[in-house]
Amino acid sequence: MSLRPVRTFVRREWGPLFGTVWAVLRARKWRAIPVTLASVCLTALFQIVQNQDWGFEPVQNIGFVRAEDPLWLALLRTPLSLFVPALDLPVWGALAQILIVFGIAEICIGWKQTLLIAYLTTLAGTMYARIGIATGPDGLFGLPASDARIVDTGPSAAVVGLAVYVCWRYRAYWTAGLVIVSMVVEVIIKDNLAGKEHLAAIAAVLLVIAFTARYDRRRQRRSVNEPLPRSETRSGAPPIRS
Repeated sequence: MSLRPVRTFVRREWGPLFGTVWAVLRARKWRAIPVTLASVCLTALFQIVQNQDWGFEPVQNIGFVRAEDPLWLALLRTPLSLFVPALDLPVWGALAQILIVFGIAEICIGWKQTLLIAYLTTLAGTMYARIGIATGPDGLFGLPASDARIVDTGPSAAVVGLAVYVCWRYRAYWTAGLVIVSMVVEVIIKDNLAGKEHLAAIAAVLLVIAFTARYDRRRQRRSVNEPLPRSETRSGAPPIRS
């Protein structure tokens, strides 16, 4: 059995993404991902502090988000909630997600876009929780009232959103589709708040992709239709003969 089709698929699917990441890391090493490393350190710091007797309440006051909280308070806490590890999950999982996915995103789309996508997708999950609880458990995407008391922290929604966005940018469409399908299966198998927030994050990033693709198409059309600079247009002078 020939492995050539598999190699062709792997090269087409992950070649541009892997090539970009490898080239940048080889040239700049850890200096290529300063925001990612700062995020890993911040997450580890929050984990250490919230496990101290004196530290749980301060972390709660600046990074814990619940749907029962006032909206203004939830919005204020949402940016830092991304870096507060979930209480019921091992911290190494959050650290690995941030290091790998944030690191790839920072290299491929820049730190500004990485933080923007991360915040938008986390915010989408936060807002969905409120809408789902208001809808009630009988609605298609509704949630039980008890979910309003769940502490909603961690980078998972941002990681899912960034993975889909970066895969789209580098035309790894099968990988992006696999991420989306796996999140849908997660909700089917384990119907909980976290899984549905992942779907909300995917919905938010798909809207960003649609807007970005439309903007890119418009910019390309404008560049094609722009007149040539005056120096490149044909003048009325006769051609030069040697």
